[in-house]
Amino acid sequence: MSGQLSDVRDGAGTERAVRTQGDILRVATEEFAANGYSGARVDEIAARTRTTKRMIYYYFGSKQGLYLAVLEQVYAQIRRVERGIQIDELSPDEALRTIAEATYDHHTTHQAFIQLVSIENIHRAEHLRQSETILRENVTAITLLEDVIERGVADGIFRDDVDAVDVHMVISAYACFHVANRHTFAAIFDRDMVDPALQDSHRRLIGDMIVGTMTDRSASSV
Repeated sequence: MSGQLSDVRDGAGTERAVRTQGDILRVATEEFAANGYSGARVDEIAARTRTTKRMIYYYFGSKQGLYLAVLEQVYAQIRRVERGIQIDELSPDEALRTIAEATYDHHTTHQAFIQLVSIENIHRAEHLRQSETILRENVTAITLLEDVIERGVADGIFRDDVDAVDVHMVISAYACFHVANRHTFAAIFDRDMVDPALQDSHRRLIGDMIVGTMTDRSASSV
């Protein structure tokens, strides 16, 4: 009986630990996104999660370890979105549009991700480069596009002089711009780019842009 109780306690303890780490990562994501790596305070994260700085370091090793865990989590989230896209039965142009629209939807609804990417660029990706997980899993973003582009070229639909990294760059640039430049754009042009009323048209626009670019085969012969 005591062994069974011990197992139950151990299971409950593991569940609490997982829940605590999840809470820490959630709050840390908000803190790093709002204040940057240098400005974020582990004491603040501890206070908001009703834990201790010592416990945070127990789980993540250091402030840098916590920041890296946050980066790995937010990058894993967009990779899961990409892996969940069902494109096998879609034509190449429909598949490409689906990927572009899914990326746009993710980026405009996960603003902390864009803020963290911007912060990491300020640091010249010095933290991101230390994560084998991010570098390894991000390959899927390109392989997914490569498969679609190869099908489109083989079918005579797509031009053959633009590679998957270029397509990924165009899609990401458009989607990221809506969040990264939201406030300056609104101040200058009086338009909130993440206004819900604009999302359908903006989503269609990135689909039109990327499909139009890839189906313009005349450009590849210029």
